[in-house]
Amino acid sequence: MCLLLGAAGVGKTLLVKRLQNILPVGGGGGAPDGKGDLGDPPPTQPTVGTNLTDIVTQKKIITIRELGGCMGPIWSSYYGNCHSLLFMLDASDPTQLSVSCVHLLSLLSAEQLAEASVLILFNKTDLPCYMSVEEMKSLIRLSDIIACAKQNITTMEISAREGTGLAGVLRWLRDTHRASS
Repeated sequence: MCLLLGAAGVGKTLLVKRLQNILPVGGGGGAPDGKGDLGDPPPTQPTVGTNLTDIVTQKKIITIRELGGCMGPIWSSYYGNCHSLLFMLDASDPTQLSVSCVHLLSLLSAEQLAEASVLILFNKTDLPCYMSVEEMKSLIRLSDIIACAKQNITTMEISAREGTGLAGVLRWLRDTHRASS
């Protein structure tokens, strides 16, 4: 199981929908390896509760459980059976950065997630007002966080809207869940 977490409005639902378009359930069609035109972004609604989505990659099913950002206070109820964690930050909204950092620190200190691999996604890099990943890493002191964390942490810069970086997310999911087989 992979948990997809982040503050409200960071693009979690769109990420899952785009991942399905790159590699639809069944493993065929779409835009293989994240290349090619994904088309217009599909419409999304804010997630209230949880969404379960299966991604099939190389005959392996990876279940992604997306939890709404408004559910932050009860995220810990879903940590059991979590092999990997996708944590999204909104690179276009610096006002959300401090609350996202608090959420991230809480996740990384949770004993149930001590063995989980973590992918931190800096989303919305397609917007003209986005902060650079280096600015965001510096502001939240990510190098210090990574140095103190028990988890294996990877970072990526993506645009769920444009599809940029999504092939890397799929590759990380596939490699992380292959290691658990």
